[in-house]
Amino acid sequence: MISQITIKQGDALEEIKSFADSSIDLIIADPPYNLGKEYGNNHDSRNFDEYLAFSRRWLTEAFRVLKPAGTIYVFMGFRFISYIYDILERELNMEFINWICWHYTQGIGRTKGFSPRHDDILMYGKSCEYKFNLNDVRVPQKYFRDRNNMRGANPGDVWMFSHVHYCNQDRENHPTQKPEGLIERMVLTSSDRGDLVLDPFAGSGTTLRVCQQLGRKCAGIELNPDYVALAQARLKRPFTGFDSVDPRMERVPLDLRDKVTREQYLEAHKGWFLRNHENAVDEFERAVQKTYGNRRRNVGTTQQSLGFE
Repeated sequence: MISQITIKQGDALEEIKSFADSSIDLIIADPPYNLGKEYGNNHDSRNFDEYLAFSRRWLTEAFRVLKPAGTIYVFMGFRFISYIYDILERELNMEFINWICWHYTQGIGRTKGFSPRHDDILMYGKSCEYKFNLNDVRVPQKYFRDRNNMRGANPGDVWMFSHVHYCNQDRENHPTQKPEGLIERMVLTSSDRGDLVLDPFAGSGTTLRVCQQLGRKCAGIELNPDYVALAQARLKRPFTGFDSVDPRMERVPLDLRDKVTREQYLEAHKGWFLRNHENAVDEFERAVQKTYGNRRRNVGTTQQSLGFE
């Protein structure tokens, strides 16, 4: 029996075998990209065939433990993304959902060839019955239209989240820390409260931290005991909001002409798009002030008054 949030030190290839068939609702996997990075007690450097064999083994186990309606997200660099796709698509016969591009603003600098500015994320379902909670991950639209769903638009398959830079107060001592907002979207989209999420390469504990705040169970596996200790300490810290947010979440619709409708929407916006991002509310308020200035007025409203819960 797995408690709410756990992390176990060990090799993912072995530890994942302890999970029963069809027991996991969602897997978020950020395996080593085989780029020669140093991870303390291990080095991310295998020959080509060894890395493919490693990938095939853990992906096969991931398929086994996923529930029929389960989903897997796999982060991967450009060298091996097509091979991971082939394993998921042709060998495991999983249901393709999306090839997501995570675009970030800074990355490796190159003087010959274009500098990388994105990572790829493959999203597959174990079957065509996968969960997809669109209303939980919509983004604000640029213009207000009564006939449109003002709960927001589909965020699309290009996601823009900044790296957690080394100067960020939330930066952990880990070379490949992923933004919490990025993981938040995956968890909200592909699981429900109380579901069990597995992160077989837990690293600094980002997935565990996100699940902790979103009411999911989460089991992490991490090879490096120092990172296990780091993640455990992170889970004990007070929560003040996730460390990253899609910049569109602070978007203010440009044509909210009716005063009452405008106030209703702007108040509902915080609950729809900035929940778990209290640290981004001030920036949204500044954007509202810049867009509408003194035309705002205090109107007591609820989300239901706009027709959404």
